[in-house]
Amino acid sequence: MTQPDGADGPAVLPDDRGAGRTVAGHLLGGGRRRIGHITGPERFLAARQRAAGFGDALAAAGLDPAGGVRFGEWSERWGREAARDLLADQPDLDAVFCGSDQIARGVADTLRGSGRDIPGDVAVVGVDNWEPMAIGAQPPLTSVDLCLEEIGRQAAGMLLAAIAGEPERGVRTVPCRLVVRESSP
Repeated sequence: MTQPDGADGPAVLPDDRGAGRTVAGHLLGGGRRRIGHITGPERFLAARQRAAGFGDALAAAGLDPAGGVRFGEWSERWGREAARDLLADQPDLDAVFCGSDQIARGVADTLRGSGRDIPGDVAVVGVDNWEPMAIGAQPPLTSVDLCLEEIGRQAAGMLLAAIAGEPERGVRTVPCRLVVRESSP
């Protein structure tokens, strides 16, 4: 899933900005106020959009991401490294929004290794809702479901319309949903 080169090209994408807002609302609603954000490479539109939506929601509550937005890789290794640095900079951190479930697993490893309880001390939320990753995490991971089945359904409809000579233009976004598990309130 990626943004088309031309602004008018057809695309169906998850509402990544809305996903960031949803996660912020969830964590703020659980009483979290010192929330970090560790995500993938800044060159990815999804990473930038999630960070923007997250930042907008925090700003509306009078907050900023604790320690700023930390862009890196889509990997557990990056999650472990970034969490180590974030904890050193923000020892009173009480939540982390991770740009993927893989990053979240790495963050959780570091949190547990530093003696932090998840979610008691620090809540953790990922993105993808990749069930083997999310359910296999310790504790099971709250994650944003990108609703890929719906994205595929809509993309197939756009393709069929184009084949029928009625191509669509522009980008459609599909709302994401938060799947709450034990890693967050």
